Amino acid sequence: MHIRRSHDEIAANRARYEEHQRQGLNATPKALPGKSDKPAASIAEDRIIHREIIPGGWYWSTRVKANEVLRISLDQGLSTLSLIAWNAADTTERLNLPDTVKVQWTTGLAKGRVIFSDMGRVMFSIVEDSCGAHDVLVGGSTASSNAKKYAGANGPALRNTRDNFVLLATKAGLDKRDIPAALALFAPVRVDADGKFHWKPELVQQGDYVDLRADMDMIVGFSNCPHPLDPNPVYAPNPVTVTRIEASAPSADDLCRTATPEAVRGFENNAFAAL
Repeated sequence: MHIRRSHDEIAANRARYEEHQRQGLNATPKALPGKSDKPAASIAEDRIIHREIIPGGWYWSTRVKANEVLRISLDQGLSTLSLIAWNAADTTERLNLPDTVKVQWTTGLAKGRVIFSDMGRVMFSIVEDSCGAHDVLVGGSTASSNAKKYAGANGPALRNTRDNFVLLATKAGLDKRDIPAALALFAPVRVDADGKFHWKPELVQQGDYVDLRADMDMIVGFSNCPHPLDPNPVYAPNPVTVTRIEASAPSADDLCRTATPEAVRGFENNAFAAL
């Protein structure tokens, strides 16, 4: 049954929402850390569990354990790498970008922020980030978007993120319905006052990197395909390096765990689920 609400009720609900938003924004640090320094700090060889170079157009998946770090780096030129993830112990729990945005009152993911699951738990902490230009709104490419964007090219030969993730999920024993919305790393998408998306290439440079700490055991999938808004008319994604780094326990004053009340609650949910 459809319930028709009065203008006064709608206005009251909006006022409560805006007050809740104001409190949330006021509780957030006025300034999270700036961008991470470049070049990225070197990694001791004995701490590297695995290093994978994902060719342009291809995909890769890996299992990670809690407190391991994934360094994703643009060592060979610019490219957008899309990411999805599932809880390794229960794949019905998965990456949830809408909740990540709503809970933290921002679409800007950068150093000090966290990424939530659909169970209100923290999946990743962004412990280092040299660019802060990542897309949580548009999503990855599809066969249709490739066909429109690369007119006249050999469509079937141009791999896309949606099909890559279907293959990846199938190999993990999952279905395409299990694929969550993808986080696009190194995708400099910005939204103007009119709600229009814009691609800002100056925000990403070769040598940029992101360090994502896993905050639970996970299956993580990647797809290295051009972003739908990337204006380059040539399909030419560069290889992206993903380095899996040995786990080390975060400190008690770990930035991502303490920066915001929302993150604190998320980590409390992680601890409760582990009991």
